[in-house]
Amino acid sequence: MIKKQLLFKHFVFSLLLTYIFISSTNAKAQGNLLIMPRRVVFENTKRTQELNLANTGKDTARYVISVVQYRMKEDGNFEAITEPDTGQNFADKNFRFFPRNVVLAPNEAQVVKVQVTNTSQLKPGEYRSHLYFRAVPNEKPLGEKDTVKNTTTITVKLTAVFGISIPIIIRNGESTTETSLSDLSIQTEENNKSVLKMTLNRTGNMSVYGDIKVTYISPNGTVTPVGLVNGVSVYTPNTLRKFQLNLDAAPEVNYHTGKLHIIYAAQADAPKQVKFAEGELILK
Repeated sequence: MIKKQLLFKHFVFSLLLTYIFISSTNAKAQGNLLIMPRRVVFENTKRTQELNLANTGKDTARYVISVVQYRMKEDGNFEAITEPDTGQNFADKNFRFFPRNVVLAPNEAQVVKVQVTNTSQLKPGEYRSHLYFRAVPNEKPLGEKDTVKNTTTITVKLTAVFGISIPIIIRNGESTTETSLSDLSIQTEENNKSVLKMTLNRTGNMSVYGDIKVTYISPNGTVTPVGLVNGVSVYTPNTLRKFQLNLDAAPEVNYHTGKLHIIYAAQADAPKQVKFAEGELILK
């Protein structure tokens, strides 16, 4: 038993260290639940993947896992739907997962397995659904009652319930997706912060997911990194996404002269190192 507990603690500690170093790309956390990886993609011959869950809080927690469907809006936010939009394919009929609920003690971890099924008849393209991890509030044992101190007042107890979701994506066939950047502009906010705005354009049968890197090039050719956002996606069937990011304020950077170079590319740990799109903005 002691050896098992030590193995669990070592696993959670390793998971947390990994999250600290690469949380923006490979892990997703909310409340006291840590999930790695933050998205699951099945393509080629891959049939099974594992999700690592860890409870980073001080109390035992229970999480119920279910499937939800989302559409991505042009601003990158999500809204729940029950029927797919035109050109959108749900993946829920082609994967299964277990267990469907987990109880995690403090600093405890568990693996959830996801397995694709019934994919032989899938048409070429991309299929997406989301796994939703919902925290279930602790309930009092049967028979246990709150002590009534004042019968003339009414007490309402609010319990916060949070949830976190990750996409499960199944890809079949060759990708025909192409991506471009347009509507590049820079704007100065009230707090004197410089904001880069752009539109990510997507065509084809599959989504894109990667990092956006921005460098400033001065009139004399000096290059300075001024912006980085990890994990930016444009899901099918969306053909565009409006996006903006805050640029770094550096003494050697003047956002009224020189130019900005923007690259949207696959993440460093992606199977294929692909540059999706790039663009330049001449500053004035």
